[in-house]
Amino acid sequence: MSLRTNLDMDVLRTFVTGFELGSFARAADRLGRSQSAVSSQLRKLEEQVGHSLVQKSGRGLALTTAGESLLGYARRLLELNDEALDHVRGSDLEGWVRLGLPQDFADTFLPAVLAQFSRAHPKVRVEVQVDRSVPLAAKALKGDLDLALVWGDSGDAPHSQRIAELPIAWIARHDWRDPRVADTDALPLVAFEMPCAFRAAGIAALDAAGMPWRLVFTTPSLSGLWAASAAGLGITLRTTISMPESLRALDPQRAGLPSLPKVALSLHRADAEPSIAVKRLTTIVLESIAEQIAKTT
Repeated sequence: MSLRTNLDMDVLRTFVTGFELGSFARAADRLGRSQSAVSSQLRKLEEQVGHSLVQKSGRGLALTTAGESLLGYARRLLELNDEALDHVRGSDLEGWVRLGLPQDFADTFLPAVLAQFSRAHPKVRVEVQVDRSVPLAAKALKGDLDLALVWGDSGDAPHSQRIAELPIAWIARHDWRDPRVADTDALPLVAFEMPCAFRAAGIAALDAAGMPWRLVFTTPSLSGLWAASAAGLGITLRTTISMPESLRALDPQRAGLPSLPKVALSLHRADAEPSIAVKRLTTIVLESIAEQIAKTT
């Protein structure tokens, strides 16, 4: 009976991180290794599985068929590895964590995050507030939330970090037809109530391009934003995270619309030195966000 090959968890983590970040150079920075060390790890993994895992695609890299198969298994193995260690190391961890999230992430990744955290730390209570970014940031600054994920720059918040930048998209129903006939006609917009980074970016882009616009629907609710857009009342502005299948991101050039900037995704903490429970939840949130972004970009 031949001996089984044991996959190196450290190498698997480098492999998964490289494709979640879109670059092995970024993975090297994230993991604190040199690019040559990361390349060596990738070669080692290919030797272990007996197949090439990546191939050139234009100027970048793409997964081979074997790489695609391994990536799913690697994620599951790493999740089990991390969950096992967290459970053993933190099964006696107690306390509570107050987490704030924008509506975009509440349905898409929150259940999995809470399930993973509760399995590892069953004695820690998690309270979640789903709200708009401005009040969430304010609550973290006041100490009413331990951790808050918000859209927009962190500004003067003392314990915050920018964790990603995502493109803002013009979003409309699949059969959207621009109702404007003349250049003087106003573009119908569906938007959040102010303050809203997406609304501000869209209006600034339209004003800079000299395109008239009018608000046809405003709401504090993301579900209301999606519903009004799906009904064809107008077009809206958001990232494609949590975008319903009934909607699509428009190509600005084809739609005759101005290009839009990227929006920052920031993480706010109430304390410079958070509790162990907050640190553990922060790690899971950041890993889940990276995976969510990788699926939509």
